[in-house]
Amino acid sequence: MKKLFLASAVLGAVTVGVMAFRPAAPSLVKAETTTLSDAPRFSKWTLDKVHSNVKFTVTHMVVSEVDGSFKLFDGTMEHTKPDYSDAKITFTVDVNSIDTDNENRDNHLKGEDFFNAAKFPQMKFESTSFKPLGGNKYKLDGNLTIRDVTKPVTFDVTYGGTINTQRGAKAGFKAKATINRFDFGLKWDRATETGGLVVGKEVEINVNAQLNEAK
Repeated sequence: MKKLFLASAVLGAVTVGVMAFRPAAPSLVKAETTTLSDAPRFSKWTLDKVHSNVKFTVTHMVVSEVDGSFKLFDGTMEHTKPDYSDAKITFTVDVNSIDTDNENRDNHLKGEDFFNAAKFPQMKFESTSFKPLGGNKYKLDGNLTIRDVTKPVTFDVTYGGTINTQRGAKAGFKAKATINRFDFGLKWDRATETGGLVVGKEVEINVNAQLNEAK
């Protein structure tokens, strides 16, 4: 009987010790809802100009299109929210860098009939909002200035993703908008024999941007 009592006492002590160090049941553990990656953090991004481009398309003679690009441009993005929803974006373009693969046409576009690059050498965009639409789609609203005329413009944006490299984080975006060049004082026109404009009013703008996170 004495041995039985001693064995029971030892077993009880072991059981108490195990229970004392046993972790709480999962249902009693409070889940952590905020992670480091979700916390607000100021980030600034600069344009990787080697891996970005600014292009445009305009209708020519009603039945075809002419493509062009700008070779010199720059931009930045600043935000604190991980989904970029508070992003502030600026973008500038050197008008004198226009290139349509035709020197005479480029000179005409730089002249008074269109951009008047000598007087207004720069186009500028400043964002007013960057709204997530779900998935990888955004709506970018802002003010575009051409020839010292500022008008609101909306870009449809596709977010390509973010990747971390040995040189830092990189993010990719594609932005597309259509503007009426007449709204910005680019009013040169000439009618075709059928009554249409030699150069269309609407200009499609496409920006492919790769950004580098500033260290």
